[in-house]
Amino acid sequence: MSHSISFANIGTDLAQTAKVTAETFGLDLPHFIAQVISFSIVAFLLYKFAYKPILDVLEERRKRIAEGLANAEKIKEELANAQAKAQDILNQANTQGNKLIEEARQAAAKVLETESQKAIATANDIITKARQASEAELVRMKAELRREIGRLVVATSAKVTGNILTAEQQNRLAEDTAKQLASN
Repeated sequence: MSHSISFANIGTDLAQTAKVTAETFGLDLPHFIAQVISFSIVAFLLYKFAYKPILDVLEERRKRIAEGLANAEKIKEELANAQAKAQDILNQANTQGNKLIEEARQAAAKVLETESQKAIATANDIITKARQASEAELVRMKAELRREIGRLVVATSAKVTGNILTAEQQNRLAEDTAKQLASN
């Protein structure tokens, strides 16, 4: 029981202390209640027309950010797929390019071989024609040389013998000289 009396005393003392504090600070209960009601109305209006719309805007913004992050992740995956496809296409193009280059090299080697054979054939033709022309020139020069030697022999014989040779003698002497040169 002594405990209940002491609690009652504490309660009474607390009420007395509150009353003294209220009187010290000038608490006017009707004004206090009016201020509480005014504060409650302002708090309700702020919550309804300011705080709640702000919370709604923040929630909408949070959703848009989440969607943006999801879209960014999706775009990142699509970009990775696109890069992989591009790499595959580049690899295929590289393979095809190498194949075309190899085919071009083989074709060039065939063309080179064909052109080389044509050039060799042309060179052989030129050499053959040159030999034929050289042989013809040699034959012509030998014939001219024989005539010249025959003329010189006739002229020398005429000077040495002091006689004037007839045309028949000159022809016979030129023929004999040409025969002797031909046999050598």
